[in-house]
Amino acid sequence: MKLSSILLWSSLLAMLAMLAPEALAQANTIPDQPHLLVKGEARREVMPDRFTLQLTLAQVDMDADTARAKVQEDAARVLALFKKHGAVAGSVRADNLDIGPAHRYEQAGPVFIGTRVSRRLKGSFASPQAMQGFLGALNASDTLQVSSLAPGYSDVVALRRELKGEAAAQTRHSARALATAYGARIRGLYSISDVAPSFAYGVQAGQWPTDGASVIAETRPTDLVTPPAPPAPQAPYTRESIEAGPITYTENVYAIFLISDGT
Repeated sequence: MKLSSILLWSSLLAMLAMLAPEALAQANTIPDQPHLLVKGEARREVMPDRFTLQLTLAQVDMDADTARAKVQEDAARVLALFKKHGAVAGSVRADNLDIGPAHRYEQAGPVFIGTRVSRRLKGSFASPQAMQGFLGALNASDTLQVSSLAPGYSDVVALRRELKGEAAAQTRHSARALATAYGARIRGLYSISDVAPSFAYGVQAGQWPTDGASVIAETRPTDLVTPPAPPAPQAPYTRESIEAGPITYTENVYAIFLISDGT
């Protein structure tokens, strides 16, 4: 073999070695042998037991130290409120100060208005009532705002692990049922993933067909119902109540089983 050919093959091998392992694995996801591609899905509805608030504190002042002192004062008050209203131990976090120039934009261009100092704080509560008590005492303003409110589930890692196990078991059951229906025999498992293959099947994660059909209810003129009477006057509004709704967690597993003719 000529030296030029050897160098060419060496370059090609080096390029293949540099490719991401995921890309090489993806290229071989769909086997060229008879196989079954099945999906397993497991879902669970749980009530949230964590309610996480993120707050943003910000001050603008020509004197940077004055802005910093005001933000630190607000941060100390918020941290005290987290403690007073029973934030979950270990959930309270305070980011470092973020300091930079602040501008007001006019037709002539940006106008410097001082130094902006900001800080983000986060904490979680174990009940909506505790979170509501915190919000009632917070006194939010232009310089102290609630950025986000997110419900969650404290044991979500264990729950997702359990759901993956259920989804994997469903793929085995589906594969056996399909193979039996077509008189085939399962030879073994080729691959398993939580991302759907997207080659010959044209299926990608999140686009797998779902069971069941949509039902559209029609209202005919003869079905019209007289609207109900207006509700009786209620007591004066005091404070909004925060209600917790369920959270649905879903795990999908896609498995490819090699098959052969059962005869």
